[in-house]
Amino acid sequence: MWKQLFKFNKTDRAWHLPVVAGFSIAVPLLLGLLYNNIEAGKLASIGALVILYIQSNRLVNRMMILMVCGFGFIFSFAVGVVFSFSVWLTPLMLALYTFGVHYSLNHLELTRPPGSFFFIMVASIAISLPHNPTEIAHSIGNFSIGVMIACMIGLFYSILVLRDFTDKPDVIVVKKNAYVNITESIIFGIMVGLSLLAAILLKLENPYWVPISCMAVMQGGTTRHIWTRAMQRILGTFIGLGLTWFILQMNITTLGICISILLLQTIVEFLVVRNYGIAVVFISMLTIFLAEANMSLMENPNHLIATRFLDILIGSIIGAAGGWMLYHEQIHFFTKKQLLKTKVIMKRYRL
Repeated sequence: MWKQLFKFNKTDRAWHLPVVAGFSIAVPLLLGLLYNNIEAGKLASIGALVILYIQSNRLVNRMMILMVCGFGFIFSFAVGVVFSFSVWLTPLMLALYTFGVHYSLNHLELTRPPGSFFFIMVASIAISLPHNPTEIAHSIGNFSIGVMIACMIGLFYSILVLRDFTDKPDVIVVKKNAYVNITESIIFGIMVGLSLLAAILLKLENPYWVPISCMAVMQGGTTRHIWTRAMQRILGTFIGLGLTWFILQMNITTLGICISILLLQTIVEFLVVRNYGIAVVFISMLTIFLAEANMSLMENPNHLIATRFLDILIGSIIGAAGGWMLYHEQIHFFTKKQLLKTKVIMKRYRL
């Protein structure tokens, strides 16, 4: 496990993809800066994260997946914003939505990283926004602009990069058993919902950090991998928050924050497939610059850094517990048995 913490993996990912990802995030930010509305630019740049779902080697398939994921992003944000009216209803809503998203993506065989993570991240952030019915349409519009910008950049990038549109084979994805998919989706939904509930009960300022951390840790492929990711996330977050605190002491300008987000997104996409622990250092910095309001960044950085580390620590612990459940054979056997019983009962009532 300790070797995995510092292992630098090989990858065949193209070097220009991280640059495109960073550029896609930067464009909405620069537009927000140009129109003197950086918070709207940040919201749009979160939508632009859909660029990370470029997954196919065929142009038509790639754009279909990207646009469907873009619609899913907008839908995730809209669901979160609409249901943000009740703080006690949001954990149940997020749990059900996580179940639905995870099950649907596995059923459609869209299981390659980042999988369902960013859909849940978007919904978690939207749920935690202050509920203001008059601003819902405006917020969804700003978010959608970022999605559309990313899809346009993805189209131009793909036309330039994919010289041969038909001969390159896609990556083969192994389809999961239906009962395994349902069980995993139930566990994901329960743990993500519980993590948000824990954040609410603890009265954390920005509760979305906890389910996001929980979901990130549970993305591991095995129990060992999940525990390794939990350790990497906690250690990387500690280092990343320290670097963020140091940068904030320099009284960085809004333009400086935009440039930092551009550079950090590029670095994260370069490192995340090579070493998750090192990438988390920059992910921690990126998410704070991207998700936090400028005023909170500048006013009290000491309090901000301390609370973010607590959020991520709680989320990582819950995620590690969820990972143990995710690959526990007895839990899968029990769930499958109950699903089969339910199926038999439903058939009887139909007769």
